[in-house]
Amino acid sequence: MGGPGKVRPFLFMNPTSSLIVRGTLVAFTGVMLTAAYQKAHTAQTVSAAASELLRTLTAEQKAKIQFKLEDEERFTWDYRPVPRKGLSVREMEAYQKPLAHALLSASLSQRGFIKATTIMSLEDVLRIAEKDSGERRNPEKYYFSIFGEPSETGTWAMRVDGHHLSLNLTVVKGKIVAAPTFFGSNPHEVRALPNRNGLRVLNREEDLGRELITSLTADQRKVAITDEKAPADILTDNHKRLPDLPAGQKNGLAVSKLNAKQKAILDELVMEYTGNLSDDLAAARLDVYKKSTGQLNFAWSGGINKGDGHYYRLQSPTFIIEYNNTQNGGNHVHSVWREFGNDFAIANLK
Repeated sequence: MGGPGKVRPFLFMNPTSSLIVRGTLVAFTGVMLTAAYQKAHTAQTVSAAASELLRTLTAEQKAKIQFKLEDEERFTWDYRPVPRKGLSVREMEAYQKPLAHALLSASLSQRGFIKATTIMSLEDVLRIAEKDSGERRNPEKYYFSIFGEPSETGTWAMRVDGHHLSLNLTVVKGKIVAAPTFFGSNPHEVRALPNRNGLRVLNREEDLGRELITSLTADQRKVAITDEKAPADILTDNHKRLPDLPAGQKNGLAVSKLNAKQKAILDELVMEYTGNLSDDLAAARLDVYKKSTGQLNFAWSGGINKGDGHYYRLQSPTFIIEYNNTQNGGNHVHSVWREFGNDFAIANLK
């Protein structure tokens, strides 16, 4: 099996089928957690893709897409259908759109790119369901922004932002920080269109989280389940600076209390988030995870049965993963990876 940059054969696989690959995945995780990477190839790829896109733009388009690195706009991001700055795909010429998608894919694995573009396609599902004109729900209302001048060895940033997708990438002298990274899905499972029914873009994020909570003993669950009712959304929201969690939120269960089988499920779940990124970025995130396991907690809120509104969180002093599926009758997912003190590469830029 290939690294995070390869297509996973179980991207939309039935959850029971994942047992077939569990052993291979766990072994692969052990390799990846200890792997060193000598060159951040993504910095070169992303810089080249951004430069090629910029080269094709008119002055008017460049005025929309390009900002100074110091601009406060760099810290603005949202996963809701709200007005945005940047240059949208629908404002691009036909020959520019493939270059925009190339830029999006440059920092993602094939699996992550499939998720991102499928999330975009769900806007058409919402357009049909809501009888929208295509103005509010549009698969091309995803906005690209570039901060500074793209350079493999310099310092600059980019953002791809739209409903249920926000990729924020900062390059600091060839080193990349990809946070915040948000993937969402509405509907989580398509049920109203015969030719798309059953599609679940973020199926493994849900299924592995539930598999972990149901694998816990009764005593472990008492600690891990922090509330019988799940919050209405992810707790970190879209704040520019990663906030402290609301007062009263308990930490959950220490990962150090998991047995080997439970830890293997957790490894697989974390790999689902890290594996959205290209090889070197995924390896860097796995390294953060490996170094954090002694201070990592798993918290769950809401029901544990399929269809129940639910929320889970993996949190350490360095990073946080949040997943929420409560809206639209438990058929609307929000998930995010953020880094304490280093969202938008704040620590790297000091």
